[in-house]
Amino acid sequence: MEKLILRRVDHAGEEMLLNFGPQHPSTHGVINFLVDTDGEVMKKAIPDIGYLHRALEKIGESTGYPGFMPYTDRIDYVAAMFANEGYAIAVERLLKVEVPPRAQWLRAIACELCRIASHLVSTGTMASDIGATTPLVHALRERETVNDLIEALCGARLTYNYLRIGGVAFDLPEGWRDRVLKFLDHFDTMLVEWDRLITFNTIYIRRLANVAVIGKEQAIDYGLVGPNLRGSGMDWDVRRDVPYGAYPNFKFEVPIGRGKYGTVGDAFDRYYVRVLEMMESSKIVRQALESLPEGEIVAKVPRKVKPEAGEAFSRVESARGEMAYYVVSDGTEKAYRVRARTGSFTAMGIIEDISPGLMVADLVALIASIDVVAPEIDR
Repeated sequence: MEKLILRRVDHAGEEMLLNFGPQHPSTHGVINFLVDTDGEVMKKAIPDIGYLHRALEKIGESTGYPGFMPYTDRIDYVAAMFANEGYAIAVERLLKVEVPPRAQWLRAIACELCRIASHLVSTGTMASDIGATTPLVHALRERETVNDLIEALCGARLTYNYLRIGGVAFDLPEGWRDRVLKFLDHFDTMLVEWDRLITFNTIYIRRLANVAVIGKEQAIDYGLVGPNLRGSGMDWDVRRDVPYGAYPNFKFEVPIGRGKYGTVGDAFDRYYVRVLEMMESSKIVRQALESLPEGEIVAKVPRKVKPEAGEAFSRVESARGEMAYYVVSDGTEKAYRVRARTGSFTAMGIIEDISPGLMVADLVALIASIDVVAPEIDR
């Protein structure tokens, strides 16, 4: 397939090469898919990425270590807290800094609230993409409450810049703990209503079950991570299997796809894993608030961050799966190399393999079920 050919129509065979994007609402960002189709059935769909590339990794090599923290928010603006955390951990390992326990707990609370907010966007827009518009309104209503809580914590609703190298920027404001617990009491009930509203809706199930099936071995081969990997039945979660921060102190389940209404690894499994993960995040936040230790919220870090020459690797369980940072120091105040590995980028690789034989309308379900965010793809 020639990338420069934007539209080709074979009137004799009814084959068409079409652009699905880059401004299509179902692509969840500025992404294009070159769709080779024969009528309503796709021969294949090829991701055409690069429209949002802003050289974020290169910026990380041209600014000081603390100065790059706000830029990490832009790697995944829907779940920015994890992008903060992964970078902070990598630099802390370069500096050999021990983060205070209270800061570890606050990071876990902020990240799990962020996971709920991100999954609400994912599941709400997925329902909208499939044709059910009402659930998105309910999801955004809950997400707004989460945004209110995070804004009270750090002053921002989307690009948080909450984490610092060595800890976090702010402690809990007065009364914030009770506000969060009140929200979680409401949210746990809302998730039951959510399942009645859309998850177990017969039309929704039939629209997603047995669609765009990704087997466990195939998911591993393509490097899928997070809910996309777990939806294929792979029991793997960085928070539990490569523990970091405060997570070893919390009890939570790792939901996996079980083929509830079809084949293990179908679009419904990937969707339902995210719904179940919101319930687990609620449990983690409750435990963290109950056991929050006293103490400092940031470690003693030199005013000029200048790690010794070396390299560090970090990995966190983001809303879109494992997010990893590789940072190399040459002993100066700027990193020699910053590299980020994200779930959305790896997920794009499997689309060309999964798409042959799918209906064009099912491409929307496939894209929604893998929950990609464009800035994570183009860094």
